[in-house]
Amino acid sequence: MFNISPIILTEEISKLIRSLLNKKALGPDGILNEVLKVAALVIVKDLVKVASYYFASGIILKSLKEFITVVLHKEGKKDYSLLGSYKLIALENTLVKVLEKHVANIISKAAEEHRLLLWN
Repeated sequence: MFNISPIILTEEISKLIRSLLNKKALGPDGILNEVLKVAALVIVKDLVKVASYYFASGIILKSLKEFITVVLHKEGKKDYSLLGSYKLIALENTLVKVLEKHVANIISKAAEEHRLLLWN
């Protein structure tokens, strides 16, 4: 069992927001990564408070779980009647992307600290 703190640092969330790629498709929230980057200068402290509350309470809003799935055909396939000729793209809410990156960082650090990953 890992003891993971629900406290989120403002600097960490700011860094994760800055790392979002520009010119990506919109998710259900309609927030462009570029817009979040600009707005983060003003709202990052409030985002951290809300995210910390969600992590501490275990509550995840239904709207944060929503995503849009887009089906794209793979170029150069001979038979587009086969499922393997298509790929699915999930368009997530912009804020969820930031929270997922935060959780991924926590898991990665814990795996390294506890030597859960074998390196060849």
